[in-house]
Amino acid sequence: METTRHFTATTYVVNDGATALHAHDRLGIHLPPGGHVDRDELPHEAAVREVREETGLDPDLLATQSDVPGENSRGLPEPAHLVLHDINVHPDGEVGHQHIDHLYFAEVDNREIDPNGDDEASVDEWDWYTPEQLRASDLEPDVVELGCEAIAAVRDR
Repeated sequence: METTRHFTATTYVVNDGATALHAHDRLGIHLPPGGHVDRDELPHEAAVREVREETGLDPDLLATQSDVPGENSRGLPEPAHLVLHDINVHPDGEVGHQHIDHLYFAEVDNREIDPNGDDEASVDEWDWYTPEQLRASDLEPDVVELGCEAIAAVRDR
């Protein structure tokens, strides 16, 4: 079986020691803003676009850009993590679909969530979580760990 892979971008947005997560209807879990990288985009551009569409916030990515020498080459803002997610796993263990997720951290200057994309989670589905709230929650362990890491990265910036 051939595995289909799509590039995605996810961003943990942080403001004043907390990160924003929304209840994802289809998956039944809480997640930060994110989605597929469009054909004409670079991953960091998709990360910014998804934050703007899903939250209405203007993110400042915490991404370093490597200095790659070359006449036809340049470095791109690097994600904090590059993660492979199995999306469609068949009963026999074969994986039919995967997401190669470029995971970024970003700071935003306020908590006024105002979704402006199509079919986005409503403002009522978003909550801000401090590290203490994340650790005390029943959220997915990777969401807790990455949310705390993003908050620390912004704090230590």
